[in-house]
Amino acid sequence: MHIVLVLVCAVGFGCTPMDHPERSANGWVVDSAAVALAERNAQLIRRHKELSERFPLINYRVVVLHSRRQRDSLLHAFGVGRSADSAKVLATLNRKELRFLRVGDSVVVPDRIETDLRAYSVFPQFYPQAVDIPKLILLSNKYQAYACYTHGELVRFAACNSGSKSKPTLPGRYYCNWKQRERVSSLNDEWVLPFTINFHQYAGCAFHAFEMPGRPVSHACVRQFLDDAEWLYRWVRTGNMRDSIGRFYQLGTPVIILDMFDYRRRQYGPWVDLRSNRELMTDLPLDPLAVEEPWIPISQIPHKIRRGLPGKRRYMVARDTLLARGIIDSTFRFRESVDYNELRRQRNVEHDARKRNIPPVMITPASPKP
Repeated sequence: MHIVLVLVCAVGFGCTPMDHPERSANGWVVDSAAVALAERNAQLIRRHKELSERFPLINYRVVVLHSRRQRDSLLHAFGVGRSADSAKVLATLNRKELRFLRVGDSVVVPDRIETDLRAYSVFPQFYPQAVDIPKLILLSNKYQAYACYTHGELVRFAACNSGSKSKPTLPGRYYCNWKQRERVSSLNDEWVLPFTINFHQYAGCAFHAFEMPGRPVSHACVRQFLDDAEWLYRWVRTGNMRDSIGRFYQLGTPVIILDMFDYRRRQYGPWVDLRSNRELMTDLPLDPLAVEEPWIPISQIPHKIRRGLPGKRRYMVARDTLLARGIIDSTFRFRESVDYNELRRQRNVEHDARKRNIPPVMITPASPKP
């Protein structure tokens, strides 16, 4: 509770004593700003206690699937094919679609089912630093999950699969720019992405529905289960009033990406180490809107828009900055952003050239999934 008081003092009202002194009926000098601050702190403490206790303790255990029979028994126990709610609990806890469960996998299993997935959140139920922010998304690459807050109250918890090591979803402050019900990627028209929400105009980072194998494997985007993607699509506010080079005058819902995934883990992530729903992320920003913008290397920007890229120098020095700050290490090899539609066009040209006995054009490897 001490943290709540300090934070509200820091970001809410300010802490200078006697800004607005008043004299009470009995002659005592009263600091009205301090009184207002104390009242607000008391209200936030009550709110914090109320929300922190709204779900019961849920313990977790890890089950290793030694056979197909054991796997099928587990899926049956969680109502796969019968109860979408309990099946979604198992999928969310393991950050993957259940069709990706294999013999030999370690599976996180709860000791009780709560259909409200906020009960399983690794983020706190109440985030006092966000009480004055109408809508806010916090995302953890480390835990492959995100949380949606309305004035500091958790309203949605969801699993996600973010960017791979060569195309990571980098930490920093973003904003939801625009959304599209069904988006065909501008880089690869074979990628059809339901409920797309763009949060970086130039790198093309976006939330969208796509297959969820349970690890960060995307092309710098944030994959979600379909129902979570649809909910988020309807909930976020997007930016508007763009200028001539695509910047937004009015910003959409802020997205704070907190950390990096530990790519040294060959399987799973730290969610398999959790023993209950009481183990929460506590190292959250004191002022989420003061989090720095992401450092995105120029290699992550498509070639066709680099020439007119606003603030281009920041992108040019981003990789060195990430290394200097310890956000990445020397093992990171960022893969260049590639226009796969253009590659297919080149392949067609090559095919036609062969027919006419013209020397072929060199083509780079096939595209990864988004």
